Amino acid sequence: MPSLPNAQWPGNARACISFVVNYEEGGENTILNGDCASEAYLTEYGAPTGPPPSGLRNLSVESSYEYGSRRGFWRILGLFEKFNYPFTSWAVGKAVELNPAAVKAMEEAGCEVASHSYRWINYVTMSEDEERSHINKAIDAISEASLKNQPPLGWYTGRQSLNTRRFVYEEYKKRNLHHLLYDSDAYDDDLPYYVPAPDGTEGEYLLVVPYTLDVNDMKFANTPGFFNSDSFYQYMVDALETIISEADEAPRMMTVGLHCRIVGRPGRFPAIRKFLEYVQARNKELEQTGGGIWVATRNQIAEHWRATHPPPK
Repeated sequence: MPSLPNAQWPGNARACISFVVNYEEGGENTILNGDCASEAYLTEYGAPTGPPPSGLRNLSVESSYEYGSRRGFWRILGLFEKFNYPFTSWAVGKAVELNPAAVKAMEEAGCEVASHSYRWINYVTMSEDEERSHINKAIDAISEASLKNQPPLGWYTGRQSLNTRRFVYEEYKKRNLHHLLYDSDAYDDDLPYYVPAPDGTEGEYLLVVPYTLDVNDMKFANTPGFFNSDSFYQYMVDALETIISEADEAPRMMTVGLHCRIVGRPGRFPAIRKFLEYVQARNKELEQTGGGIWVATRNQIAEHWRATHPPPK
């Protein structure tokens, strides 16, 4: 087995946890946004069985998405404030334009607002000009909503094109922000790593902080998936205990993906509440023997990795 780098997490932590709250509501497919059909992905209807009717609004889907921004988001934010744990938000630019107060609230709580592109749609077949336009609109929307005009330094499109990573890198380079950028359109490791600059510039590297599709409440809407809050809670606990058990070999990180309209619902919400309680208690146990659990934003992780594991020269 290849040896892993020593993460050297702050405080000699045995594990690092990155919580990610996807703020997507308002950026999904909808006739109101000029799309050809309503959203059919990650809804209360479960896995799509076919394409949605063209040209017709789905008021039920629109309303269930709105729950995320009206109630779910604030419920989740309040919980993290109670525990004094930060999270990173994958914030969709269009959603931010519709509710800029969410960005300010997250920043005031010490959370990071990163980019989830401008729309919560599939970018696979989008033209280069339009995708580049969306990248810049997302950066601008988040910057303008920020209390300090802070641009997003992390990027996660999700349903990206083959060229998304290069487009993002190039557009950030035009703003002289590419050296601060990290990319999370990857699911292939338990630790950050570098890739050669996507634009081909020799001697430049992009930091990748992998995301997750398995420790993710999206599985409430997919099959096979979580069927109640206990199943999601146990999965998170199992993931954490696995990386803690491997810490003597090499400390690792885990990511927990959350959605306002999914885990923000009362019946699912206990999963994340109980897990934060578990993390808090487990951290105290581990600190007694040296090294606890570091709960960090993804930009904090990126900054730490660049400082302790600089890119190749």
